[in-house]
Amino acid sequence: MMRRVSTGAMALLLAAGVTGAGATAAQAAATARTDTARTDTALAGPAQAGDILAQLKAIPGMQVTEKTSTLPGYRWFWLNYRQPVDHRDPKGKWFEQRIMLQHKSADRPMVLYTSGYNTPETMFTSEPTSLIDGNQISVEYRYFTPSRPEPADWTKDTIWQAATDEHRLIGALKKIYKARWISTGASKGGMTAVYHKRFYPHDVDGSVVYVAPNDVDNKDDRAYDRFFRTVGTDPQCRAHVKALAREFLKRRPAMLSRFKDAAAKNGWTFDILRTPDRAFENSVMDYEWAFWQYSLQSDCPALPAVDASDDTLYGSLDAISGLSFYTDQGLAPYIPYFYQAGTQLGWPSPQFTNLRPLLRYESSYQPRTYVPSDIPVRFDGGKAMRDIDGWVRDHGSRLLFVYGGNDPWGSEPFRLGKGSRDSAVLTAPGMNHSGRLIAKLSDEDRVDAIADLQRWANVTPGARALTTPPADDVLQLQRPPL
Repeated sequence: MMRRVSTGAMALLLAAGVTGAGATAAQAAATARTDTARTDTALAGPAQAGDILAQLKAIPGMQVTEKTSTLPGYRWFWLNYRQPVDHRDPKGKWFEQRIMLQHKSADRPMVLYTSGYNTPETMFTSEPTSLIDGNQISVEYRYFTPSRPEPADWTKDTIWQAATDEHRLIGALKKIYKARWISTGASKGGMTAVYHKRFYPHDVDGSVVYVAPNDVDNKDDRAYDRFFRTVGTDPQCRAHVKALAREFLKRRPAMLSRFKDAAAKNGWTFDILRTPDRAFENSVMDYEWAFWQYSLQSDCPALPAVDASDDTLYGSLDAISGLSFYTDQGLAPYIPYFYQAGTQLGWPSPQFTNLRPLLRYESSYQPRTYVPSDIPVRFDGGKAMRDIDGWVRDHGSRLLFVYGGNDPWGSEPFRLGKGSRDSAVLTAPGMNHSGRLIAKLSDEDRVDAIADLQRWANVTPGARALTTPPADDVLQLQRPPL
């Protein structure tokens, strides 16, 4: 499955978090919590004809609220843009899609950050935004609340519909932002950036895609098993993580007792996964994946011993897998992701040989399990992903794929083909599931990656304003499942 983490949970979900590096995101989060949602006029004064606020408000279907900025040199706007539920039927129902705009100057490049999930309600700086000193919009993916049609027609939660959301939005904003456009995203957000470019290759001038899996053959997941046999450079670390996962199952009654107590205390329920036992076991199946997704090999010494107390082991399972994620309350926000994984994206199915015969619900490790039973889920057999993969290999251009060397999601990466142009696939050695990997590349790869990005954005090499904030690692901020 794909994985997600509350304080650390994930295999069936791709990453979605925000705990950033540097003060920018933390400062933004604090401001967002205390923001009094002052009106546009109170924040900006009377809008002048040439003011960005007035220009945004003039876009048909766009609602605009200016918030207090926490990043020097930027203004911050919360936008709601009306989109058709079905772009093939614009006379049908519509919904409002949420977008966060960080405006610096209309003559600077624009970075389109495709979140793939909910958009963070904080100001943050993606790595490409920092490197080109650009404006930035963060787009919430359709069907993630509040950007969800009501009632929800789940058959319209597709990669083409989402790409067309972005296409319409870009068309509207390009009337204001006429400089170069760069798309970026990490994990499912990176996948989203690729899918958008496949369907609308001329919307942006380049794409920086972080840690995006490419599940072309959903039936062949041997790459994940190879990854877990060989990840890192420390065989003892690999073995210890596996041993801990097995120990959780050996102590199932003690772990389950603590989980049930936490559920009673917090009001957690288990309608989606049916029972606390199934929820517990899914968290254990995620433990090894979750460790390597969001931790580094250097974190291994901090893990408890296999013979540690029940409380200590439970604490590790909760810290790494995030037990609250496996409740109705934790899963509900990610139903749109699991629906797409089960219909178009595909999902990993590693072999849990080290956990057998202690598993009771191994077959539950699939997206269908995480989607309420009243929502039909039918996989397309890989048709959508084969199309995307073929386009990247035969027609993809100006694509920069960046992976972490120790990230399980990189086991099935995008690969270039004979038709790919002005593109690269790079790996940051020893790194995990991160949205800030250009800085972690080898010196040669880093120089080349930055040069390509700045060339695509038509930015003078090395020219960054003193007010340009450092990049945040958005995945570590939000920690989504995939």
